[in-house]
Amino acid sequence: MESAIPPHLQTERSRHKRVPDDYRPPYPSFVARYKPNVGRVAMAYFGVQYRGAPPAAATDALAEIDRRFVATDGPSHWDRAHYVDQSGHANVVSVAYWDDIARFDAWFAPAREAWTGSAREGIGTFIEVLRPAVARHETLFSSLGRPEGVAVIADSMSGEVQEHAYWGGMRDRIPLSQTEAMAPGGDPKLVRDGARLRVIANDNLCLIRSGQDWSDTEASERKLYLDDVEPVLREGMDFLRDNGLTIGCYANRYMRVLGADGRPSEKSYGQSWWKSLAALERWAESHPTHVRIFGAAMKYLSTLGPSAKLRLYHEVTVAAADEQFFEYLNCHPKTGMLAAVETVGA
Repeated sequence: MESAIPPHLQTERSRHKRVPDDYRPPYPSFVARYKPNVGRVAMAYFGVQYRGAPPAAATDALAEIDRRFVATDGPSHWDRAHYVDQSGHANVVSVAYWDDIARFDAWFAPAREAWTGSAREGIGTFIEVLRPAVARHETLFSSLGRPEGVAVIADSMSGEVQEHAYWGGMRDRIPLSQTEAMAPGGDPKLVRDGARLRVIANDNLCLIRSGQDWSDTEASERKLYLDDVEPVLREGMDFLRDNGLTIGCYANRYMRVLGADGRPSEKSYGQSWWKSLAALERWAESHPTHVRIFGAAMKYLSTLGPSAKLRLYHEVTVAAADEQFFEYLNCHPKTGMLAAVETVGA
């Protein structure tokens, strides 16, 4: 049994874990391991937004970012997903990952200018970037063999880890939690740069990407997931999308991952911005929508036991103020972190 925190990031605790040292989780889970010389990663969300059928400008924009992803200093991994938001706009979001910040910085400036520097007819574009120190970040996987998201760029996966299957495990897996409360500081504010709108978010903003992969399931398990679990998950995701601000969730997207051919795959993930890790924890531990998600998942897993083929994962980051970048062009006022500011104006 390993600690989720790698040895080179372990330090004497001034803040205690939620469980005793002899705790043993009831089932196995695993975390991504970066090389010790990786001190920071970059995760960049490039979104295109439109109504109705994809206009030519959206297709052209996605083709352009594809070319940039495979160019010099491009990401080590990227994937793409689609969802329809609370305002009825389609959003196609490409998220890219780097484990070399110098490479990311060299790549980002021209890519940013190309993406949000000038308006395209009939679409909006946005960029949401975190550049967190690895001490501010954690991952968790229900099984090995198919990393997702930022874990694809990691060096390896761990053995079975201790810090999971209890409320508070998410915090305990973040190395900085050994000594820091990671409390939020300040409030998000809007900065205008011509037509571009930038959001300066609060310190210790929290991001979660939490995914499901049912592509390995056979007919009976797939039916059980899609009939009994996914609708409850969607209900919770819709609550966060429509009413999340009341509990500290600035924005939530429940997205279907797209395959290389642009068609929906049998993978999905929720991606949300939170005022703090504590706000995310409160929702997870006690809000009725998440209690129902947890109950449906536990019933599913207890029914199938070790034969379950559903794969689950997440990645959680608590980002310092200087590790964040949010920019929007011609997007509606509830897009991403624009929802976190009181007045957005056209």
